[in-house]
Amino acid sequence: MTLRRCLAVLFATVATVALAGCTGGSREAECTTRDGIVECAPDQRSAAPKVVGELLDGSSYDLARERGQVVVVNFWGSWCAPCRAEADDLEATYQATKGSGVTFLGINTQDSRDKAKAFERGRVTYPSLFDPPARTALAFDIPPNTIPATIVLDRDGFIAVVIRAAVKQEALQPIVERIAAEQSAPNGSR
Repeated sequence: MTLRRCLAVLFATVATVALAGCTGGSREAECTTRDGIVECAPDQRSAAPKVVGELLDGSSYDLARERGQVVVVNFWGSWCAPCRAEADDLEATYQATKGSGVTFLGINTQDSRDKAKAFERGRVTYPSLFDPPARTALAFDIPPNTIPATIVLDRDGFIAVVIRAAVKQEALQPIVERIAAEQSAPNGSR
């Protein structure tokens, strides 16, 4: 293993441990957790943090523009074997649900831009933020804690589901469809 690879693995381990320590004080305790999936009832959900940044293609992104859409946020890295394994399932779920007001956002962590772009090419059609230091993950009240991880935000921008493992379409799509079928709170309030 090269020194660069060893450092990357070490950094990934440190980041994961740091994220795991961030669950104290979150609303996660009020939600149901089973098999690495945290599900929050509408009255238990916390607001997603401000998510802004630069996409892999160099354009800017602001999660606030997606209000009214269900947003599936997937944290990934090109170096992550489970991320490679789930990419087709994420894209298939995106294609199957985008017609019902669902959008997807990848958040690339601990990667170089070139490796991230090469990973996405031919795999996914939705955009990804470039966030090598994983600051976005740390901002979530119910943090993802792992790579890969997927967070489903409801139409009002609240955290509905956090999945701390690689996903398969047959598990993810019903969750996304269920959240998409929910009614928004009046004026997006809780």
